[in-house]
Amino acid sequence: MGMTRTAGPENNTDDSVSDRLWYLITLSRPRFWLYLAGPIVVAVAAAASTTNELFLPVSLLLFAYFLFPANILLYGVNDLYDAEIDAENPKKGDKEARWQGDWSVLTAVIVSGVLGVGLFFITPPVAWPWLIGFFMLAVGYSAPPLRFKTTPFADSISNGLYILPGVAAYAVVAGSNPPLVAIAAAWLWTMGMHTFSAIPDIGPDRRAGIETTATWLGETRTYTYVGGCWLLTAALFAMVTPLLGALMIVYPLFVAGVALSDIDVTRAYWWFPALNTVVGALITMGALWQIVPVWEVIG
Repeated sequence: MGMTRTAGPENNTDDSVSDRLWYLITLSRPRFWLYLAGPIVVAVAAAASTTNELFLPVSLLLFAYFLFPANILLYGVNDLYDAEIDAENPKKGDKEARWQGDWSVLTAVIVSGVLGVGLFFITPPVAWPWLIGFFMLAVGYSAPPLRFKTTPFADSISNGLYILPGVAAYAVVAGSNPPLVAIAAAWLWTMGMHTFSAIPDIGPDRRAGIETTATWLGETRTYTYVGGCWLLTAALFAMVTPLLGALMIVYPLFVAGVALSDIDVTRAYWWFPALNTVVGALITMGALWQIVPVWEVIG
């Protein structure tokens, strides 16, 4: 016979702890964890010149922080200040969580921010401006008085925060910053990514009185804006290396395919992390092959 779980204070406490942990995981958006941690993998591969540089302890700590605690901070602040708005958003309560904050959740968000301060003690000064930029934008995107997410185009531009962990990781490994054209290209990519993800929210945001790039442009012009950002991304990355520019053409093709077909953008929104994972993996493998040529791997 199986054991029957009986009700009682101890079991209630266990349920409460497990429920809180599960809520924190949901709040952190596991589907999007690699949006912050993924650029670190790509950047380390691009910056490294030896296999030893691929596994520096500081790089591993950066990856660990931006995989989970940073997402608790970013989305926790977002959900805290969007609690009333999210009540009207159909995405919440389905694949994302509505704010259920209590002292434990708020403490987890604060602790995640405090852990981020520790990064300044393990990274060189060359990485600090990028880390500072991340924390300022991660909070300022959602929290007043800045609350960039409620200002058209400021919401889009501020989402460059997603590539800043990768820029910091590159600086840690290489001892210098990546080419400015690569930073600009990646920043434009995040602008397109953010605005594309805002299209499913146009209705709920308008009902809540929230102005965003997507609500201001409307759905059709938002597709054009996103496609323009991603075409510029491909063009700038082509200046770094033509193959990279060619690979990034997949993004404007993707948004054009969604815009010109009967594909529901809400459905396409959930495909996007898979596309990013595949592209990021290809870029990383290309960078790794510069360190260890592919013929040596398969030979």
